[in-house]
Amino acid sequence: MTSDDSVRTTTTAVPADPEAPATPSRAARRGTVAASRTRRRRALSAGGAGLVLLPLSVALAVTVGAAGLSVGDVCQIIAAHLGLPVESPSPLRDAIVWELRLPRVLLATLVGGGLAMCGAVLQTLTRNPLADPYLLGISSGASTGAVAVLILGLGSGAAAALTAGAFAGSLAAFCCVLILAGATPGGSLRVVLAGVAVSQLFGALTSLVVIWAGDAQSTRGVTFWLLGSLASATWGTALLCAGVTVVGLAVCWAASPALDALAFGREVAASLGVAPGRTQLVLLVTTALSTAVLVAASGAIGFVGLVVPHAVRFLVGIRHRVLLPACALYGAIFLLWADTAARTLFSPREVPVGVLTALIGVPAFAIIMRGKSARS
Repeated sequence: MTSDDSVRTTTTAVPADPEAPATPSRAARRGTVAASRTRRRRALSAGGAGLVLLPLSVALAVTVGAAGLSVGDVCQIIAAHLGLPVESPSPLRDAIVWELRLPRVLLATLVGGGLAMCGAVLQTLTRNPLADPYLLGISSGASTGAVAVLILGLGSGAAAALTAGAFAGSLAAFCCVLILAGATPGGSLRVVLAGVAVSQLFGALTSLVVIWAGDAQSTRGVTFWLLGSLASATWGTALLCAGVTVVGLAVCWAASPALDALAFGREVAASLGVAPGRTQLVLLVTTALSTAVLVAASGAIGFVGLVVPHAVRFLVGIRHRVLLPACALYGAIFLLWADTAARTLFSPREVPVGVLTALIGVPAFAIIMRGKSARS
């Protein structure tokens, strides 16, 4: 027998057993497929629940308040304004729903959804689980702009001037961050450090203006705005925030594959064909502009962009194509009910919604972090 024959005999001497158990690699693949299906079902369930809860929450929140209203009353008033053939509502109820509550409820959903979406994007870009929309100093810049309007009297202190001043201040803060971090940010650490420095700078400017030129009444107004409030909501403000939130979500959602790659670092993203510098700059500008408009409309509302993304990742996973819309849904629901509680729980007084989000957000964040530590 030749050596080649012996090799062939050795190779074919042990036939494959069709009843043999699956190899570990095949079992691992089956486990991966099963886990992927479980995550997909959980994400679909969470998304479907959010799509049902959001309109239901909007309808119920409009009815909550000192004036007794039902969901039927709200639907009748909305139908009347849409030109549908319904019985005309009373002028008082119409003003309460259409001029006061409905714009505020819609603004709460838009601000909450936008801040949660921006928080999820920034946590990925900076690879920092503590990042939120105020990481870039935007909140401090908006505060300085609002203080300049309220205390220094720029723009005669009108509501439109307040929004414009807050927006201008937030853009100025973001430009300072870009200057410190570089026109094309080279790393998450530089962006974080630049944001911290700019926040301190504009915070100091705000305090200086309040101490130098403020009186007791203007100082109270500034303090209320800095704690976050949706009391000045109007249809114009809600429509502006709606446009900004939709565009910002669309841009970030389109970059979902790049965000998935950037979650593993710039080097990995570059090896997968993503341009890290350009992608990071576009998304930073998008989140900064979105946050600027939202903060200008609502004041500094914290913890929404920090807590909601972590909670939503637990429900739907880390894939940004699912994560970002889910963050927008559940951020809207969270801030909507937080604002509803802020304006009703302590009636006739109204608590700034930023106070309530902090009271809810800190324990919730502690629970989330404790759960992650236990799993790791």
